[in-house]
Amino acid sequence: MNIKSTAKKLFVLDTNVLMHDPTSIFRFQEHNLFIPMVVLEELDHAKKGMSDVSRNVRQVSRFLDELIRDADQHTINEGLPLSRIEHGATATGNGTPGRLYFQTRQLSHLLPPDLPGQIADNSILSIVLALSKEHPDINVILVSKDINMRIKAAALQISAEDYHNDQTIEDIDLLYSGAMALEANFWEEHGSKMESWQENNLTYYRIQGPHVAEWYPRQFLYLEDESGFEAIVKSCDGETAVLQLAQDFRTKSHNVWGVSAKNREQNFALNVLLDPDIDFVTLLGTAGTGKTLLALAAGLSLTLEHKAYLEIIMTRETMPVGEDIGFLPGSEEEKMAPWMGALMDNLELLGSRSGTTDWEQGASHNVLMNRVKIRSLNFMRGRTFLNRYLIIDEAQNLTPKQMKTLITRAGPGTKIICIGNLSQIDTPYLTPTSSGLTYVVDRFKNWENSAHITLRRGERSRLADYASDIL
Repeated sequence: MNIKSTAKKLFVLDTNVLMHDPTSIFRFQEHNLFIPMVVLEELDHAKKGMSDVSRNVRQVSRFLDELIRDADQHTINEGLPLSRIEHGATATGNGTPGRLYFQTRQLSHLLPPDLPGQIADNSILSIVLALSKEHPDINVILVSKDINMRIKAAALQISAEDYHNDQTIEDIDLLYSGAMALEANFWEEHGSKMESWQENNLTYYRIQGPHVAEWYPRQFLYLEDESGFEAIVKSCDGETAVLQLAQDFRTKSHNVWGVSAKNREQNFALNVLLDPDIDFVTLLGTAGTGKTLLALAAGLSLTLEHKAYLEIIMTRETMPVGEDIGFLPGSEEEKMAPWMGALMDNLELLGSRSGTTDWEQGASHNVLMNRVKIRSLNFMRGRTFLNRYLIIDEAQNLTPKQMKTLITRAGPGTKIICIGNLSQIDTPYLTPTSSGLTYVVDRFKNWENSAHITLRRGERSRLADYASDIL
């Protein structure tokens, strides 16, 4: 193992980094990588199964096999160039790709007595210390998604970093919100060249001005004055944009399946959920902001009243809040029922608004359940949904890869709604900046057939609102 003494850094990869992102070995640009033998052992133990982690491990093994193919012992000791396969050349960007080193001999360094080397994490720490001692002129850095691993590394004065390449944005506060307040003098700056017309009972404006270039398609614009102006960016091109005046769903006479918007953001959400030209909608918000209720109300209206879709499909990641309750009996829908409490609660509320007597409410509930199907994420791969209204609940727990798998299931006439709360992520190693929900919000913001809105105000109850703020 002959690590060249250059200005490049040497990153030692923890197992969880490779499990989290199989392409991580191609994400360090011109720097060199080192994979300890204990990491390969842990990968071997995790390769069996149908989970995403097992699939990622098998993909890592394929990448490593392709890199090491036809390489002799001398080549392995000198380091394998990451440009040996096409993926590495395209992912590393500018500059010469680094090299990948495997542990080919025993490396050990005395650890404190409380850290026995037999534990995998401690063995990796020992190897990092040995590499730092053997190559004092090289900056050796441990990369791990495990917070405790990085804490132990810091205690041993080892340079350790999180794996940041999977992060969509640097700060979650910078995430696109989908709405923007216009300045008070907006019409003074943009009203001189404005054109307006009506089409299909909707009002449109064509506006030119300096601020138009900052807008995104399907963005929600509003004025915080007594005019109550609310509009949706229908299209934008350079300094010219077409705005559509938003419909008002706040009144009981203009509700959606008995649901009226309680605030500005909910009103915009209903506008985009009911728009047939929008194929993909993302709704963010804390508990009690009405994400699931709005998505279901719009879906029932479009499916049962307007016949735009054949049925509503609801799915979510099955991550428990407490201890796992084990395997559940029954069919797919019966197994998913305990995870769909939010769906059932909202369906019960929406069904109760469809009749006055118990018999009418019971009949309405049966009609609703015949058009609402519960599906598990485990069986989504390879499917194609035609003319379906697909709701992905708890989407903050999905990885970007899982999100891509689900969205690409959409066939002609299908609309997908992703809802979630980035402050309630339960999936290990996922953060608000690396969640699949954050990923799609950022990637779809420039597409004219998608829309996003962050719901700010809780409308569940005064108790829920106070608890959300104070706890």
